[in-house]
Amino acid sequence: MDLKDEELYLLIASAAEIRGKNIELIKVLQAKNYHVLVITTNQPYDILKKNYEKAGIPMEAITIVDTVTKHAMGHEHEPVKNCRFVNNPADMTSIGIAITESLSGLKDKKVSLLFDSVNSMLIYISSQNITKFIHFITNKLRLMGFSGIFLAVEKGLDPDLLTQITTFVDKVIDVDKMP
Repeated sequence: MDLKDEELYLLIASAAEIRGKNIELIKVLQAKNYHVLVITTNQPYDILKKNYEKAGIPMEAITIVDTVTKHAMGHEHEPVKNCRFVNNPADMTSIGIAITESLSGLKDKKVSLLFDSVNSMLIYISSQNITKFIHFITNKLRLMGFSGIFLAVEKGLDPDLLTQITTFVDKVIDVDKMP
């Protein structure tokens, strides 16, 4: 997969492939010396950490904004150096602040944001609000000179949302159509 600096991508995969693409993308990004900022609306920090370590991914080169742990556990997670825990996946303001603060703290590094996944946000907020939020994130990434990848399952997105996100990114990669 040819990912370029300072470009934004929408990566579409089947539901069966999406989890594996998260790990694969982090390995590709780390091989290119990126620090990866993972925004997870899909899996809690503890599960991601276990999966990343099992795949041989060093956690020192990853920062996570976890939107699901507090919501699922119903209480605070013990503090973790490389993770910011947000109250719930519907709290766009807190997620935006956590992303902004994380990116600001990484401004001296080569950074790529990995958003996993657009589809899980649909459980908590409307397509219209997701569109506004992704537009906010893509503009922030462009202004800061960072790259970003948004993971999505195409069949789980309404056509209007897919069209909108497509206009915010530089390239759409359909993993199922790759050789």
